[in-house]
Amino acid sequence: MPLNIPNLLTLLRILLIPVLFVVYVLDVKWSNQLATVIFVVAAITDWLDGFLARKLNQYTPFGAFLDPVADKLIVATALVLLATDDNVLNMVISVPLFAAAVAIIIGREIVISALREWMAELGKRASVAVSYIGKVKTALQMIAIGMLIYQEPLFGLPIFILGEILLFVAAALTLYSMFVYLKAAWPVLTEQE
Repeated sequence: MPLNIPNLLTLLRILLIPVLFVVYVLDVKWSNQLATVIFVVAAITDWLDGFLARKLNQYTPFGAFLDPVADKLIVATALVLLATDDNVLNMVISVPLFAAAVAIIIGREIVISALREWMAELGKRASVAVSYIGKVKTALQMIAIGMLIYQEPLFGLPIFILGEILLFVAAALTLYSMFVYLKAAWPVLTEQE
């Protein structure tokens, strides 16, 4: 395992997962604010590790494997925390709609991870490479989750409501991006042996 700066940032993101969990479930007034900072730091390292890997030419197979794993773990952990928090469930527009958005986001990650693994085994991973819409979806998802963790109004803005709306938009983009990936892989999926 090469310990370059991008890989260290990815490892930091993984180490922040249990810290996020513990801080979020603490029964203290400032836990949501600190959990938001932790999640935002993790989200920034998601962008920064990829940027530095390209800029410093420190791309490694280990980093290529670990980066998406770290992203999915931090997002899934945060979404599960939110979906099981009674305070959050009392504030959402609709619990079933919120649960559906969470399930769509987590479910898509499982489907696309499996699809990429399978396509890589066939030597056709490039046909399901990360797309622009996937990057937009990830950015909206990270912003939404950060806002939902924070929960309190900020400068008069209803942060939680805005976060919930962004989460629904991210879930819609999640479905769309999954459709794009599956459409790209469909010829391979339907090939006759």
